[in-house]
Amino acid sequence: MSDEATDLVPPELTAEDVLRVPDDRFTTDTVAIVTGAGSGIGRATAVALASNELTVAALDIDEDGLDETVDVAGSVDAEGRVVPIECDLTDDGAVEAAVEEAAELGTIRYAANIAGMQHIASIVDFPMDRYDLMHDLMLRSPFLLSKHVIPHIEATDDGVGAIANMSSIHGHYATQKKPAYITMKHGLTGLTRSIAAEGDGTLRGFSVSVGYVLTPLMVDQIEETAAERGISEEEVIEDVMLGQARTKEMMTPIEVANLFVFGFSSHARHLNGGDLCWDGGYTTTYE
Repeated sequence: MSDEATDLVPPELTAEDVLRVPDDRFTTDTVAIVTGAGSGIGRATAVALASNELTVAALDIDEDGLDETVDVAGSVDAEGRVVPIECDLTDDGAVEAAVEEAAELGTIRYAANIAGMQHIASIVDFPMDRYDLMHDLMLRSPFLLSKHVIPHIEATDDGVGAIANMSSIHGHYATQKKPAYITMKHGLTGLTRSIAAEGDGTLRGFSVSVGYVLTPLMVDQIEETAAERGISEEEVIEDVMLGQARTKEMMTPIEVANLFVFGFSSHARHLNGGDLCWDGGYTTTYE
């Protein structure tokens, strides 16, 4: 890996990085479910929501990763708490049980479907077992989690809440060698709009779309993308990842997490069925 690639290390999250939004519903009695909370954007989102006084039900299959997320929340003196719930999101029974466990922590009002994975291959060469796993994790699981969360939000005194889906610039257009990822992200757009359509204006659905984010998953992807495309790792960073963007730096996980904080807040009550596209110009400009 090139010197530039090896210098790409996910930054340490600090209390100063977190967006704090005054909101009457942001209390420790309110529960936000976050999937993929054991690392990357999911971890940052769990910590950011806990820093806004929420109780976070942190779901992930990685028990050690969840323990680290709890530690990070403690290191930034989060006013809320992160409660780890080990969960295989591809197991229907486990998802239902996780939502019920989260409901025991307080009043569920928010859920962030963030868990995801990547596989680089063309449509012709794509292994279908990998496709099935990505579908189960990145599209079926958000649908199922929403199915179980919606009744809890509807049962609150005012029916106010939101379900957010982690989309991507790849939910807006397609590039080569990521057909399953692109398919799942486009599917999340449909789920987001369906939640909004059925939410009666108080239960909102929204998505978050960003470009390349400095996560451990992204760092690992550089070498794989370089091999698949037959280019250098430096070219992957400069041309593939940042070439089309006008903002020439990658986002950090906490910058993405802050979008979920805002999106869940009452300040975003008109964000319903829409997408927070923070992409540095990827989808709106070109050369």
